[in-house]
Amino acid sequence: MSRTPIEVHIIADSTGDTAARVARAAAAQYAGYDVRIIRHPRQTSADGLHDAFGRMHADRVRTVVFSTVVDEALRHLVAQLCTERSLPHADLLEPAVTALTTATGQDPERVIRPVGVSEDYFKRVQAMEFSIANDDGKLSNHLREADIVLVGVSRSGKTPLSMYLGYLGFKTANIPLVPGIDPPAELRTLERWKIVGLTIDPERLQLIRGRRVRAMGSAAVHRDGYSDLAKIFDELDQVAQVQRSLGCPVIDTTELALEEAAGRVIELVERRKESAQGG
Repeated sequence: MSRTPIEVHIIADSTGDTAARVARAAAAQYAGYDVRIIRHPRQTSADGLHDAFGRMHADRVRTVVFSTVVDEALRHLVAQLCTERSLPHADLLEPAVTALTTATGQDPERVIRPVGVSEDYFKRVQAMEFSIANDDGKLSNHLREADIVLVGVSRSGKTPLSMYLGYLGFKTANIPLVPGIDPPAELRTLERWKIVGLTIDPERLQLIRGRRVRAMGSAAVHRDGYSDLAKIFDELDQVAQVQRSLGCPVIDTTELALEEAAGRVIELVERRKESAQGG
């Protein structure tokens, strides 16, 4: 049964980036719906707000309004327009401002200011650049510069996971383990707590590799046993031996969403680092 799409309209006095991130996070909890995010940025006048609401079509599509407006009069106008149109509305900024008012005893200035670029932003950019430069064993930096090193067979999810960890601010390198080929010697001298192994169900791996072979149109890869199930079992067994020799924990990525896999990696690395450093 098809579901009516949901439009989340962002009403913001700046770019609307903050509300859009919240909207995407909320929409992720409704994977069965087609959620469309529509921004109405830089809303600084009543006329602008009326125009934005005039572009909403709640009679044809489920409509929700998320707002981040600091001007008191405009904030109340957004709430009023939503009430008049019976639109679900989330004022994302006001609860946070109210909490700070309670904590400080001071009223907010109600001045529109762009959210500045933080130190964390630059850290994440550097981590993402590191992860891209050190993907799939192509090491542009020394492994000791990495915060996390992922090791596993080809197509076990190393690249997307390393990129996501980079986005979160962790410099991540990933190294494919191939039977018969020694991993980089530097891997053996690395702090063990940085290394996390990945594995995957053999049949799932065969399916993924089979799709890749078909997409590449490569018969040679198939002849080498890249997507042959019996050889995949052998490959996983040999790679597991290497992972044990590295003393690293191993995460099965078969049923894990990217965010969940990243959370497990971070938890393992931080816990093992604290233990290794006597924390």
